[in-house]
Amino acid sequence: MICESTGDLLHALLDGELDASSTRGVEAHVARCAQCARELREYRWMRRALAAPSMSYQAPAGLRQRLTGAVAPALPAPPAPAAPAGANGPARRSTLLGLAMGGILSTALAACLMVFVAQKQEDQRIVGDAVSAHLRSVQGQHLVEVQATDQDTAKPWFDGRLDVVPPVIDLRQQGFTLVGCRVDYVNGAPAAAIVYQRSDHVINLFVSQAVKSGNGGTVEKVQGLSVWHWSQSDLGFVAVSDVSGEELQEFGDELAAAVKAGA
Repeated sequence: MICESTGDLLHALLDGELDASSTRGVEAHVARCAQCARELREYRWMRRALAAPSMSYQAPAGLRQRLTGAVAPALPAPPAPAAPAGANGPARRSTLLGLAMGGILSTALAACLMVFVAQKQEDQRIVGDAVSAHLRSVQGQHLVEVQATDQDTAKPWFDGRLDVVPPVIDLRQQGFTLVGCRVDYVNGAPAAAIVYQRSDHVINLFVSQAVKSGNGGTVEKVQGLSVWHWSQSDLGFVAVSDVSGEELQEFGDELAAAVKAGA
């Protein structure tokens, strides 16, 4: 893979549009190419800058009232034949105003639907990337980059490798043994991958700002795997494993309680 053919693939990597094989190829190229690594960092910086809260605008609560007040006087009087005797002029104006308001509300509902669909698509992309990363890790030789059985070893390892240092929770007493960690990619951005073990089963926990989704504290089945989602402050957590949904829900509940307690 050469730089000329990697440019468009960097955007596809960030957008989560590559399959597992292509993702590995691009990541391997970036690891040895300083120019492409610099471009990827710049793209990620731009992505984070555009997603910053300061770039969003929330309409004030009184906007609907002001729009309602502005619509009535702005409506032009349509040309019409003289009203027959007994016609109700005010009733006609009320009908026109109702039609105009109906159009405004329909537009608002359509905008809300677009936001919902976009969020749903991002949630699906996050889950798909997390499942792919989990499968790559358990099928290959890249489950962990550093072995760690306690927080004191795992947490400092992420310092300098990610923009934020994720919480690393020791859940050995609850039956989930900390094995180690690595850096992976989910939703087109680097994410901490913290690996636990439950009996013979591997649990990959992905943590970053890029894995926040709308499914808080819930478990779903994807490709025969259990997937758990949760968000806290500016971080998102997605756990993937072949354990049962009940066991992964137990893992998620214990993890969330520990994070909230500041463990």
